[in-house]
Amino acid sequence: MPESISWRKLVQKFRRLGFDGPYSGGRHLFMARGTLKLRIPNPHRGDISKHLIAEIVRQADVSTAE
Repeated sequence: MPESISWRKLVQKFRRLGFDGPYSGGRHLFMARGTLKLRIPNPHRGDISKHLIAEIVRQADVSTAE
């Protein structure tokens, strides 16, 4: 897993995994695949740390190999 990743790259990778979006929804944007809604961090901050990436991947029920 990378040390950090840009917001744009994170969105691109989740789109390749079949997620649609990002859509606005309150305080955070979200991406959707079927009935699963995955909150993603706001794009105005710096790169996303590996710890937050790991948490997002866990919530998305995606293996790290994917």
